[in-house]
Amino acid sequence: MSAATPPLLEAEALALQAGDRWLCREFALRLHPGECLVVLGPNGAGKTTLLHTLAGLRHPGAGVVRLLGRAYRERTAREVARLRALLAQDQSDYFSCTVLEATLVGRHPHIDRWAWESRTDRDIALAALARVGIAELAGREVSSLSGGERQRVAIATLLAQQPSLYLLDEPLNHLDLRFQVQVLELFRSLARDGAGVAMVLHDINLATRYADQAVLLDGRGGAIAGRAREILQPGRLEDAFGHPLLRAEVGGHTVFVPR
Repeated sequence: MSAATPPLLEAEALALQAGDRWLCREFALRLHPGECLVVLGPNGAGKTTLLHTLAGLRHPGAGVVRLLGRAYRERTAREVARLRALLAQDQSDYFSCTVLEATLVGRHPHIDRWAWESRTDRDIALAALARVGIAELAGREVSSLSGGERQRVAIATLLAQQPSLYLLDEPLNHLDLRFQVQVLELFRSLARDGAGVAMVLHDINLATRYADQAVLLDGRGGAIAGRAREILQPGRLEDAFGHPLLRAEVGGHTVFVPR
């Protein structure tokens, strides 16, 4: 990558505050196309707050977040929506609509105001549903789906948006083991194709397996960011999560188990 090419996502001297409590103080990160970043930390450490700040939905207490070299305030809402997509931690109840209609919401940043979805938009949405394995549900009412199926609809909506950057808050919510791995493989594949992916995960072992970079919040205002192999070390994880861990190699993968 050219040295002149800005990172897809960049945070500089970032600090976040909730009330009178600092969640993190002055750390930096850079995410380039082709990379996956995982945010880890104990409950209440500020993982969702950090992700929303990286998405431009929340102003940091200090520092700046840049999307392709420009601060969010320097871009229009439509520009931002075409460049980055956010998966919320919990999916709100949908209005009465079909799975396909819900997925087509992801096409809105690409459709002119007052225009209808085109055949191309529908094809993109159907392809997104097929990619998460629920194309056969396209005509079903969203309200009739299980929690895991709704989560896959939400992911398909992001795919239909076709952003350069995916920001995912606990994308494995409501998914069983098979679909957890499928979803992580899907976003790993998108990264190989040139996207950037940043996600909040709770499973240290899945983070170790899929992350190129990591941010570790300790819940006491401390945060470290860097290459995953350097951040996801037993001592640092034990300090953040407050429990001793054993590190092992299983089937070519590093795993951590409670000691």
